[in-house]
Amino acid sequence: MIDLRSDTITKPTKEMREAMVHAEVGDDVYREDPTVNQLEDLAADILGKEAALFVTSGTQGNQIAVLTHAKPGDEMIIEADAHIFYYEAGAVAALAGVQTRTIAGKRGKMPIEAIRQAIRGVDIHLPTTAMIALENTHNRAGGAVIPPDYMKEVYQLAQAKNVPVHLDGARLFNASVALGIDVKELTQYVDTVQVCLSKGLSAPMGSILAGPKDWIEQARKWRKRLGGGMRQAGLMAAPGIIALTKMVDRLEEDHHLAKQLANGLAQIEGIKIDIDTVETNIVLFDVQSTGLTAEEFLSSLKNKGILGSAFGEYVIRLTTHREITEKDIFVTLEKIAEIIKG
Repeated sequence: MIDLRSDTITKPTKEMREAMVHAEVGDDVYREDPTVNQLEDLAADILGKEAALFVTSGTQGNQIAVLTHAKPGDEMIIEADAHIFYYEAGAVAALAGVQTRTIAGKRGKMPIEAIRQAIRGVDIHLPTTAMIALENTHNRAGGAVIPPDYMKEVYQLAQAKNVPVHLDGARLFNASVALGIDVKELTQYVDTVQVCLSKGLSAPMGSILAGPKDWIEQARKWRKRLGGGMRQAGLMAAPGIIALTKMVDRLEEDHHLAKQLANGLAQIEGIKIDIDTVETNIVLFDVQSTGLTAEEFLSSLKNKGILGSAFGEYVIRLTTHREITEKDIFVTLEKIAEIIKG
């Protein structure tokens, strides 16, 4: 199968597997796992933050961030299609008791004036605005890159109102590679950030949550409360170190293949796609003109050996990653054309 469902399906590299075998380990809850400590120090340095915490997943990292920034009855401002709101099983309500105030964005960017108006004033009738959440790259916007000038505007507004900004940076390195800038040029405009090691960077599991040292200490306690205290976690931290040091630059290959895929899809009659929106490794296209729903189209595609994801009634998402080759792109385009002709 050519698996284009997500970059989460990447398997660890041979070097990562070897690093797991030889990792020096200890009890991480006692902070005695040297490999976890090394990963956290490395991640904090790369992300330009005082401290970092190794967590089991991006969702756990985001939810720990909400729990640490906010208390029950508070409100967070978030884009209407953001992962934290859309794909994390209502966890901000179920776990943190936090209310979401959603703002419809364009290509993942909430209008600055809308954010300004959404920040609550001091009033006994109103919840407290505890945080603003951004997402970069923005998944449901097709892997859209959120540029640093926009992030700066949000951050300056938030600072003026004394509201912290959290960044769901699950694919943040895709954004930095696409922009050709150091990741710190993006993280300087947020108070806290979560980045995934297990997507395009190919580690088998885990994410990093980074921010101020005192804040990370509070986050560590929330990780424990959520059952995320790990023991000999160096086995999983070792591939994370390789992910951060050796797997970032190659993301450019995924972006190139995604653009190649998008250009090919644009040539197929019945497919609706805006190739200018393909900035990283995610390709969204509409199949409504074919007379098939996304699920029907994907079923036919699966029968031809290709997997993708539905992103709406007629919208399909295909995601490139380390295990996809140029030949896979050609085959995928050929099979999509066959379905439409059939």
